[in-house]
Amino acid sequence: MEHDGELRAMGAEALDVLIAALVARGYDVIGPTVRDGAIDLHKIHGMGDLPIGVTDEQEAGRYRLAPRADGAVFGFSNGPSSWKRHLHPPQTRLWHADLSGDRPVYVSDVEAPARPMAFLGVRGCDLAAIAILDTVLAADEHYQARRQNVAVVAINCGQAGATCFCASMGTGPAARSGFDLALTELVGDTKHEFLIETATPLGTSLLAELPTRTATDEDLARAAAILETTRTQMGRTLETAGLKEDIAAAAESPHWQEVAARCLTCGNCTMVCPTCFCTEMEDTSDLTGAHAERWRHWESCFTLDFSYAMGGSVRHSPASRYRQWLTHKLSTWEDQFGTSGCVGCGRCIAWCPVGIDITAEAKALQAEARP
Repeated sequence: MEHDGELRAMGAEALDVLIAALVARGYDVIGPTVRDGAIDLHKIHGMGDLPIGVTDEQEAGRYRLAPRADGAVFGFSNGPSSWKRHLHPPQTRLWHADLSGDRPVYVSDVEAPARPMAFLGVRGCDLAAIAILDTVLAADEHYQARRQNVAVVAINCGQAGATCFCASMGTGPAARSGFDLALTELVGDTKHEFLIETATPLGTSLLAELPTRTATDEDLARAAAILETTRTQMGRTLETAGLKEDIAAAAESPHWQEVAARCLTCGNCTMVCPTCFCTEMEDTSDLTGAHAERWRHWESCFTLDFSYAMGGSVRHSPASRYRQWLTHKLSTWEDQFGTSGCVGCGRCIAWCPVGIDITAEAKALQAEARP
């Protein structure tokens, strides 16, 4: 197991101390919790809010929670929400205006949250997704206002889901960068502990407040074995060498029509994707015309209105809209931002109502490009 920062170990019950230390520093702690039959990301107040002893079962078009006997705190893979929801919210008011006087008064609504956020339990794939959003939305003042002063406690994955393929994308299962503290859960018959790695001064400061002991060679070996097991558990793979070029060459492939015969163009894949960032603007006013607002909403390249121009939608067929999404995600994103737009989290596979699998579709297109 590679590491650069200080390494210690602590009992699982010390998570409460860590959460309290973050709250004492003024953070709202956001973490995984069970809500509405899924593991979602919401404000938490203590270890009791975490999904202890809960796992998930995922496949294409399927997601279910199930109990696990070992009491693991992070014994699940990704739920439907990503940290994008807290950094780039589904709805944002950009400005409001008072039009009742002689001159309109416009007020920008750029402001940071009332309290800075601490993200607890961020996985390697989602760390990579946040790094991508940092690049894509570097000039977005609303995103930057929420992004600044975010504390990150990462979790090295101890379980891969059937839809996961982060190992193929080079984003997991280990957290590599972008965190203050990284945890590896060590669940045994007699001990339940976490290995802790620091990466920033904030992480070091938090570590000093935790009841820890020196990490042993046995701890390190167990952590490395967990990550290796998780790596081999990946339910999907994707060949990334030459992928950008293969997808670009498939623009006229008949395979797009085959996918379109199944695709509902519902946009679920873009809503759960941790890197999709497209939005639309909406202006509103009250009945008197004295007050106006501009709102930004999440939008999807799967909707007809998204590409609407004079005379109609530019991408009027389901095939053209799916092609736009997959080609951007796996090919032209690299031209724009220098990385793939996919981090291998598998959410789009699990939450597609008809179980369309991005890895299977990419492989089919690669097979055409490599006869």
